[in-house]
Amino acid sequence: MTRKTYGAAMVSALALAVAASPAMAADETPAPQDIVVTGLRASLRDAISAKRASAVVTETISSKDIGVLPDVTIADALARLPGVTATRDRGNASQASVRGLGPRLVLGLVNGREVASSEPDRNVRWEIYPSEAVSGVTVYKSQGADLIAGGVAATIDIRTIRPLDYSGPRLTLRAGAQMNDPGFRIPNYDTVGTRGSLQYVTRLSDTLGLSLGGTYQKQKNGYSSFQGWGYNNADAGNSPPTYNGQSVNAPWGAQAEVKALIEERWSTSAGLQWKPDDHWDVNADFLYSNVKINENQFQQWHGGWGDWGGTLPDATYGAGQFTLAGNDIVGATVGNYKTTVTNVIAKYTEDKNLLATGLNARYHADDVTVKLDASYSQARRNNTWAAQEWNVWPQSVTFNTAAGSVPSISTATDVTAPSAQSYAGTGLTGPQRLVDTLGALAMDFNYKLHGGIITALNAGLRYSNRVKSFNSLTGGTVNLTSTPNFSSFNITGGGFSFPNMLYANYDAISSLNLNTATQDKTQYWRVREDDFEAYAMAELAGNLGAVPYYGNLGVRMVDVSTGSSAYQGVTSWNGSANVTTYNPIYAPNHYFRALPSLNLNFDLNDHLKLRAGAARVLSRPPLDELRASQNLSYYPPSYLSGSAGNPNLKPFMATQGDLSLEYYFHKDAVIALAGYYKDVDSNVGYTQYPTTIAGTTYTITGPANGKGGYIGGAELSLSTPFWFVPALSNFGVYTNVALVDSNLKEMTPTYNPLPAVGMAKFTSQFDLWYSGHGIDARIGIKHHSPQTVIFGWDASKLTRMESETIVGASVSYAITKAISLRVQANNLTNQAARFYYANDPNQIARYEKYGPSYLADVTVKF
Repeated sequence: MTRKTYGAAMVSALALAVAASPAMAADETPAPQDIVVTGLRASLRDAISAKRASAVVTETISSKDIGVLPDVTIADALARLPGVTATRDRGNASQASVRGLGPRLVLGLVNGREVASSEPDRNVRWEIYPSEAVSGVTVYKSQGADLIAGGVAATIDIRTIRPLDYSGPRLTLRAGAQMNDPGFRIPNYDTVGTRGSLQYVTRLSDTLGLSLGGTYQKQKNGYSSFQGWGYNNADAGNSPPTYNGQSVNAPWGAQAEVKALIEERWSTSAGLQWKPDDHWDVNADFLYSNVKINENQFQQWHGGWGDWGGTLPDATYGAGQFTLAGNDIVGATVGNYKTTVTNVIAKYTEDKNLLATGLNARYHADDVTVKLDASYSQARRNNTWAAQEWNVWPQSVTFNTAAGSVPSISTATDVTAPSAQSYAGTGLTGPQRLVDTLGALAMDFNYKLHGGIITALNAGLRYSNRVKSFNSLTGGTVNLTSTPNFSSFNITGGGFSFPNMLYANYDAISSLNLNTATQDKTQYWRVREDDFEAYAMAELAGNLGAVPYYGNLGVRMVDVSTGSSAYQGVTSWNGSANVTTYNPIYAPNHYFRALPSLNLNFDLNDHLKLRAGAARVLSRPPLDELRASQNLSYYPPSYLSGSAGNPNLKPFMATQGDLSLEYYFHKDAVIALAGYYKDVDSNVGYTQYPTTIAGTTYTITGPANGKGGYIGGAELSLSTPFWFVPALSNFGVYTNVALVDSNLKEMTPTYNPLPAVGMAKFTSQFDLWYSGHGIDARIGIKHHSPQTVIFGWDASKLTRMESETIVGASVSYAITKAISLRVQANNLTNQAARFYYANDPNQIARYEKYGPSYLADVTVKF
C-alpha cells in the first residue's frame, strides 16, 4: 500500500472523508502564486503553518489573527481555540480552562518563561495582557521534556515582537472608542470608553533592531448582578425547616447589585534584538502592564430568609406564601420580622500590575547551539472595599430564584425613600496587598548528530526562585462626612426585576481613615518556592516502513523546595472573654518528580500527519494553599476546630496520552481530529480533616490532596477558505468541537461533590469569515456546557456555571494600504452568566448580565 493510499484510508476511517472529497482534495490546483494573502486569511495561514511545524500537539494564534476579532484581552482569542473555555469577569473573558481542567492547571508563560501573577495562586488573568503587545500565542497541549513543567491542562506561551524577525509596518497607530450597553442608566455614569495603541519597530542597523509599544484602554462596564447567599440545609450541618416531615433548603438571603465600573489598562513594551553574525542572536524584552479598577457599587442586602428550624408553614414562610422545587424554597413572600433590607453605597478599588523582562542569548556554530536565558517578573495587587449602610423595614419582600427563570425581588414599600433610611454603619475590607516575584536562570544545549535515528541531543538546566506574600489591614474606619443626597434609579431594563436602587455619591459622603489600621495576622502569609529543573532529550527521525517520522524522547526532573511563613492564631475562653493569641510559624516542604515524555510525528503523505505523545505531567500546588497559617478555636472538649492552609501539599500529577490526525488539504486549510486521556493521580481541593497540633486534635477545614481519576476527550477542528468554489473563494470557516468525559471530582459538597473545576463536557466554536478587497469580516459563536468554577479568589467557594453561548462579530475595511477602519461587537445576545451551589440549579449563587460591548477604531500604518 502506498503512503498516499494508506493516508486516505486513515482519513476515511476517522470520518474525515468530507474534507478529502474530490472537490476539496484538489490541492494540485492551488490558488495562483501571484495573489498576496493579507489580513485575516494570512493570520489563519500563519497559525496553520505553525501548527504543522510543531513537534507536539499545539494550537497557535498569530498576531494578525488577534488583531481581527473582538480582542479586549488575549483571553478573547484563546477562547476560540479547540477545548479552551474562558470565564468572564466584569464582562471580559479572563481565566482559561483547557481540555476540561481549570485555570490552576494551566501554566502561563511569556516568551517561554514562567511569570508572576497578581492572583493568590498561580492563575493567570489574561486580561492584563493587551493583544496589541503580543506577536503570537502557542497553546501546548502535549508535553516535551524541554518545556517548563507546570501545565497538566496545557501550557500557554505568549510571545512579544522580535524586531529583526518582524516584517510588518514600522509604525502602527490605533485609536477608537469602546461602549458597553447594560440596558439601563446609572446616574452620573456614561458607558463610553477609549482605546489606543502605538507600536514602533525599526532596524537601527543591519544587525540591531528595536521595538517600542504602548497601549491605553479605559473601559466602562456598568452591569447588574444578583447574588444568592447560600442555603440552610441539613447536609451542611445546619437546622433547616421541615415541610411534610422532610427537610427543605431555605435561602439565607440575597443581594441585588449594580456596579458602575471604570477599568483603565495601560501597558508599555520594548524589545531589542542583536544579530552581529550568523552565530549570535541576542534578545532583550520588557513588558509592563497596569490595570486600575474603580468600581462604585449600589447594593441591596435582603437577609433573614434562612428560617432556623421549625415546621412550615410558619412565621417566615406562611401557608400559600412559598414555592418548592424539589427540596428547595425557590420563591416566597417573606413578612413579619424577616423583612430587613440594607441599602449599601460602596466603592471597590484595585490596582494591579505586571512586569516581565528577560535577556536571551543564542549561539549557533556548526552542529552546536547553546541558549542562555535570564528573566525576572513581578506582579502586585492592592485592593480595598469600603461601604456605607442603611437599613429599611418594608412590610414584605417577595422573591423568585427558580432554575430557568430570571431572579427577581420586589418589596411592598419603597426601600429607597430618603425618609426610610436608618443609618446602620460601615463596612471595610483591607486594604489588601499581594506581591509576587519570580527570577529564573536557564541554559539549553543542542548538539546535532548525523546518521542514525537520533538526530540531536538536548540538555538543559533551569533554576527559579519565587516569593509570593499576602497582607491585609484591619481596624481602619470609614467615616460618613456629610448627609447623603439620596436618589434612586431602576435597572429593570437590564433584564432584571429588582426594587429601585438607592443612589448616593460615595466619594462625596465618605473618607477612609487608616491611622488605626494594623496587620490582620489571620490573613498574612508568605511562600517561597525554589524550583530546580533539568532535562535530557533526544530528537528522533527515521522511517517506519515507507512512513517518515520525527519526534523526541526525554525526561525532565523537577526538584522543588517550599517554605511558608504565617501566624497561628488560637481563640479560647479565658473565663470572661474570648482571647486570641498569635505565634509566628514556618513550615518547609520538598518533593522530587521525574517526568518522562515521548512525542512522535508521522508524515503519512504530503498532506496527512499523525501525532502521538505520552508524558508524565505535573502542576505545582497553588501558592496560596501552601500557606502555613492556622486559625484555631480551642473550646474543649467538644469544639476544637479551625481553618488552615496546607504547606505539605503535593503537586497535581497525571500520566497522559495524545493522538492527533491532521489533514492539510490546502495551504490555507486543515482538518484535525485529536484525542487525549489523562490518568490523574491526585487533585487539590477543600475538605475537613483531623490534624494534631501541640498534642490537640482539631477538625480543620482547608486544602488537601484528594483522590484522582481520569479525564479523556476528543477535539475536531476545521479551518478552510472556500477556495474550491470560485465565487466564494474569499469566504471561509473556522470551527471546532470538543467533547470531554471525566470522573474527577472536587471534595465539596461532601454529599454530592461537584465535577472538577473547568470540566465542561462540550465546547464549540463556529466562525464564518470573509477576507478580500480590503475587507476582513467575521461572525463567531462560542458555546460551552456547564462547568465548575472558582468565582473570585477563594478556592473553597465553588459554584457551577451554566452553559453559555457568546456571539461576536467584527468588520474592518482598508481605505488605503495605510489606513483602515474597524468595528467590533461582542456578547450581542447579552448572554447571562448564571451560577448555582451544591450541584443544584435551584440553589442560585450568582446571576449577571454584562450587556453587549462595542468597539470602533481607526488604524494607521507607516
